[in-house]
Amino acid sequence: MSLTREDVLAALRTISDPATGKSIIEADLVRALTVEDGRVRFVIEVAAEQGKAMEPVRLAAVEAVEKLAGSGNVSALLTAHAAPKAPPDLKVGRHPTPQAGPQKVAGVNRIIAVASGKGGVGKSTVSANLAVALAAEGKRVGLLDADVYGPSQPRMLGISGRPASPDGKTILPLRNHGVTLMSIGLMVKEDEAVVWRGPMLMGALQQMLGQVQWGQLDVLIVDLPPGTGDVQMTLSQKAEVTGAIVVSTPQDIALLDARKALNMFDKMNVPVLGMIENMSSYTCPNCGHEAHIFGHGGAKADAERLDLPFLGEIPLDLDIRLASDGGAPITVSKPDGPQAGAFRTIARKLIDGGII
Repeated sequence: MSLTREDVLAALRTISDPATGKSIIEADLVRALTVEDGRVRFVIEVAAEQGKAMEPVRLAAVEAVEKLAGSGNVSALLTAHAAPKAPPDLKVGRHPTPQAGPQKVAGVNRIIAVASGKGGVGKSTVSANLAVALAAEGKRVGLLDADVYGPSQPRMLGISGRPASPDGKTILPLRNHGVTLMSIGLMVKEDEAVVWRGPMLMGALQQMLGQVQWGQLDVLIVDLPPGTGDVQMTLSQKAEVTGAIVVSTPQDIALLDARKALNMFDKMNVPVLGMIENMSSYTCPNCGHEAHIFGHGGAKADAERLDLPFLGEIPLDLDIRLASDGGAPITVSKPDGPQAGAFRTIARKLIDGGII
């Protein structure tokens, strides 16, 4: 049985913080926890005056986790600075920094935006599963959750806890299922609303692009909010975007808004790489009958009419929803199933087409 984040968290809950008497998890000292291929990495972040005293705690944490992962498979860093409880430098109200046109993000080869004209069409589900599918194909993948008002990627990828910041400015993203993630959802409590005006959104997006230590990525997928607003404009103006993928359901109302998203990218000089039809069909698990609850083929017809690539259809399926809610996308939880196969097919199209 493979080692999970929950296993590691349980082990770390047995280690106490001398200053509070709580576990180091309850005391909110653990940052940047990743569990991948049996190897575990995390950071213990404490106040500057506690640095030397916490070294035994770090050693105890490594020993506890090595009982699960094996000797030599655990790496834990101890960082200490004067403001451990402050999140990295994403200050509410910060305005975007002026720059001379779109720029490359350090270490990132390509940026692909995933967009929709309206909410509720499954854009974030597609983003998460596409990211994991590309990682399964051997690509180095990052996922930026730019849906600031409704950040859902931490839940979908099973990631929790704040990112570490060794210097108060550089942000170390978190990682799971082969995907490196940064989301404003990691900076606030899960049920806490982000109440920001447009300039705050623009500044936060610019910071998440520029201050996050993404490492070397083949592709950074940006999960955009629905609509055609500030975040979309900021991304295209601040970063060199390779192209956009537009997600829609087949119904006419969703397609009307999807066309607005297509028009927006045209105005922003961002190439559209293709369209995906989500919730395309529903197959009854009892009798096998296929139904088209939201219609069928609308996105494909629009793509053909506009001479755009049609990347594929994703079914309306309960397992996809349950997997996303559970923190292990269907491409992870049931990688050999037909639902995951739909996402893997789209990933291979992007790779075979030389886009990624």
